[in-house]
Amino acid sequence: MKRALGVGAFALLHLLCSGAAAAHEVRPAYLEIRERVPGRYQVLWKVPQRGEYVLALKVLWPQGAVDVAPPAEESVGDALIQRRVMEFGRDGLVGKRIAIDGLATTTTDVLVRIELFDGRVQTRLLKPGNATFIVPARRPAFEVLRDYLVMGVEHIFGGFDHLLFVLGLLLLVSGLSRLVKTITAFTLAHSLTLGFATLGLVRVPQAPVEAAIALSIVFLARELVEHQRGNGGIATRRPWLMSFGFGLLHGLGFAGALSAVGLPQGDVPLALAGFNAGVEVGQLVFVGAALLVVAGVRRIAVRAPVWLRAAPAYGMGSLAAFWTIARVLTFR
Repeated sequence: MKRALGVGAFALLHLLCSGAAAAHEVRPAYLEIRERVPGRYQVLWKVPQRGEYVLALKVLWPQGAVDVAPPAEESVGDALIQRRVMEFGRDGLVGKRIAIDGLATTTTDVLVRIELFDGRVQTRLLKPGNATFIVPARRPAFEVLRDYLVMGVEHIFGGFDHLLFVLGLLLLVSGLSRLVKTITAFTLAHSLTLGFATLGLVRVPQAPVEAAIALSIVFLARELVEHQRGNGGIATRRPWLMSFGFGLLHGLGFAGALSAVGLPQGDVPLALAGFNAGVEVGQLVFVGAALLVVAGVRRIAVRAPVWLRAAPAYGMGSLAAFWTIARVLTFR
């Protein structure tokens, strides 16, 4: 079983590393529209770019939209950012159509956030098959729940550090009962801090949190190596305590992603519940996929070399150490 798990984990680790290396190809674009004065809107349009190549996306504004001042553009990191101030006529933006030209030919999404003058906040996730929408006065509850659920699923599948931590738990913990306790503790912990941080009850700078998340994977990889050598510590004896502690940290990372999106005014509990549920669904799908890979490897009965069992732990630790250093270097 352990050897099959090692082979399966090695295959999953390879997929995660490949995905992490190519993650920039599927980064979402971001459109933010804020009504600071009645009828006048500040617009931020962020499009992914790689080098000189910018994703060919263009916002199609409703008829009657005019620029109050010439648009300003700048390249920041891996994105081209355009800022402008616009007016959309006497009736404003509500009831008017916005579309993203070129989205249908990509594999990315566009996250739209609209903040009206009265404080209402709306979010919308546009996909290649649905690149247009009409700005409503208020979105139906079902649509809010659905969009935030999708955002949660997409975030966990794009969060390679979180998936790598879960993979490490699967490698460390033996027995279905202990595994269920460990994953449940991790889920409960990150759900708590996600809620507290999103609602403003806990405030922690995001950059140190992201570095600490990477460091948690380094710790887990080390514990895994020690466990394979027969020198297991508390992480081996009581893995649910370790997963709960680090789960609190990972929840702060989820909260940072959600805060960048924002929550719709009046639907905060619904949106938060949808996002958290999406994270849990994605996590369960990943755990199920990992167990299926292990089951498949066992059926094939591959005679893998002994060193392959240790390879996932060293691979995890090396990748996480790189992430830690890279994230620390972004501190200011």
